[in-house]
Amino acid sequence: PGFSLNGIGAEGVYGELTVGYDYMVSPRFLIGGLLDAHVGNIETTLDVAGLDASIRETYGFDAGLRVGYLFTPNTLGYVLGGYSWQKYKLDTNAGFDFDWDQSGYFVGAGVETAINSNWTIKSEYRYTRFGTQNILSEFDIPDGVLDTDTSRHTFQVAANYRFGAQNGGVASFEAPAYNWTGFYVGGAAGAGASVHQIEVPPLGGLEFNGLGGEGVFGELNVGYDHDFGSWVAGVMVDARYSGMTSELKLPGGSINLDTDYGFDVLGRVGMKVNESTLAYVLGGYSWQHFDLNASSPIGDILDWDSSGFSVGGGLETAMSSNVTVGLEYRYSQFSKKDFSSDIGAPDDSLTSTPSFHTVRIGAKYKFN
Repeated sequence: PGFSLNGIGAEGVYGELTVGYDYMVSPRFLIGGLLDAHVGNIETTLDVAGLDASIRETYGFDAGLRVGYLFTPNTLGYVLGGYSWQKYKLDTNAGFDFDWDQSGYFVGAGVETAINSNWTIKSEYRYTRFGTQNILSEFDIPDGVLDTDTSRHTFQVAANYRFGAQNGGVASFEAPAYNWTGFYVGGAAGAGASVHQIEVPPLGGLEFNGLGGEGVFGELNVGYDHDFGSWVAGVMVDARYSGMTSELKLPGGSINLDTDYGFDVLGRVGMKVNESTLAYVLGGYSWQHFDLNASSPIGDILDWDSSGFSVGGGLETAMSSNVTVGLEYRYSQFSKKDFSSDIGAPDDSLTSTPSFHTVRIGAKYKFN
């Protein structure tokens, strides 16, 4: 038996162009198809003893379907899924590089809202899973020696132009009257990926970005918003429990790095894009607990906590005079942890700097 690592993490940005068609099957429900192409620099990097290497997602495309429900006449919530194809490239400074491609599927969800008769903006999350790939097959290496199972979590903010949208009929229902001022409580469910940038200077200046993990989480929050007319500002506190983990499977056992629980204290500022929907940005303080453990009989190895910051944004829309739903993305960066004393080494011999990319779908109840 061999070993497997879940996972090797990567992060970056990308741009995308999309074409599609939607059809209203009832006053509130629609179905549609879409085709998109994207380019980006989502990558993993390794620097050690003069060797620089990276694996990058270069370009790809998706073809899929979506089903949506109009929360209000101007705001749509939807789910989507379909086929995905991606090109990868390995680059080194040692005269050794190659590329390969993988196929798979994607699923996701989003919120899209109209800002005028033709233009909409949307926030959207996708989880993409690719098939098992022997990336060394071109070198006649047999399957099972080095196979990769790749997954990806992405979030996008996009604008769409709809041809002929001004010719549509008038909605048969109205948007709820909503004032954003007040205290609220809420809950959310989400998914995300973590990346730990590992630095080991004694090993030829090793820098590895990074050791990755993924999983889902649940979250509770309380907060207060104030409505200033076209703008809204507020503060919030949330607490979460997460299943995001990295796992190394070995013959006879496994080692896990768990990202288990944490909290945030955040402020946000938003602009009303229409009478019932808010587009906002947020930022503030974040705290996270980590746990390194192994299967029985070893158990707990090490745990620690780290402080940092989170920034992000989202769309939130009113379902009634008291209830809102929304989709939100956050990037969280935490302070560097020095493990040198735990292994009896000089300071800065082994450090880790974690970061997260998370997306949550949530609902809030505002008190009158």
